[in-house]
Amino acid sequence: MTLQRSKHMTIVETPTSREWDMRLVKAGKRADTGARLLQSSARKSYDPLVEVDWEAPIPDDLYGMTPEWCSLYGTDLWESMTQEQRITLTTHEAASIAGTGLWFEMILMQMILRDVYDQDPSSPHVQFALTEIADECRHSTMFAKSAERFGVPSYRPKWWVHQAARVFKTVASGSLAYGGTLFAEEVLDMMQRDFMRDDRVQPITRTVSKIHVLEEARHIRFAREETVRRLEDSNWVGRAGVQLVLGITAYFILTSLVNDKVYAAAGLDVKEAKKAAKNNEHYHRKLREGCSKTVEFLDVVGLIGGPSKFLLRRAHII
Repeated sequence: MTLQRSKHMTIVETPTSREWDMRLVKAGKRADTGARLLQSSARKSYDPLVEVDWEAPIPDDLYGMTPEWCSLYGTDLWESMTQEQRITLTTHEAASIAGTGLWFEMILMQMILRDVYDQDPSSPHVQFALTEIADECRHSTMFAKSAERFGVPSYRPKWWVHQAARVFKTVASGSLAYGGTLFAEEVLDMMQRDFMRDDRVQPITRTVSKIHVLEEARHIRFAREETVRRLEDSNWVGRAGVQLVLGITAYFILTSLVNDKVYAAAGLDVKEAKKAAKNNEHYHRKLREGCSKTVEFLDVVGLIGGPSKFLLRRAHII
């Protein structure tokens, strides 16, 4: 497994949400941000179809992802599983998480394209938006090809969630669209930062994760800045509406990460496994860890509150 430009891949830790908020309050012309992110794209963009060794062997003794992120890790059921079952489960859960990411990236691409449809394409802002769409196209292909290479299904959210998302991607705009994006992007980013550094994980998963983390950093910055800008002229009624829909969006993203069918693939009783995952405090802590930066940021800008907190608690985000 090789990644030709891996020596140039340095992970830069993102600022805390409160640091982000202060930077955005003080500065941030949209054109300046677009220009900087375009420069970043020119320096660090990767074609996974070329740079991932898709023909490399798949070791049968490595996990599909960092096991501590598995929905059953730390439970009595996990302790009773064979090592082969654990490897199978983590491979299928990794594919399920990637499938959820792919699903939301398709939504994101449509929202961004609709957002800039009437804007000046000569502006750096629009040009970066188009560049992000190109990045997301490659990421979606990369996630799909990864599942194919491991020989696992293309897991997707439940049918009714998939259909309900058609409404969201059609009407969501402004701070709602970009704020909702953060829940999908940052939890995956937190997971993959662990995956890519973990020698116990399959090389393909590690390389895919590294590419995604590096390119997603600029997408997260873009989404955070746009969330703040779109809130500048909003009133409390508008913010309350965004809070509620963001809570609903976050709930369905997080509860769609693990498809029920992954348990059957590992030879487990699905009902028993779902119950164990539902009561797994370790997994709940990992979800809160993965969403902590998003929650802190959205709280700072006034988008956490009201009835949405009930859904965020149900999804173990807060």
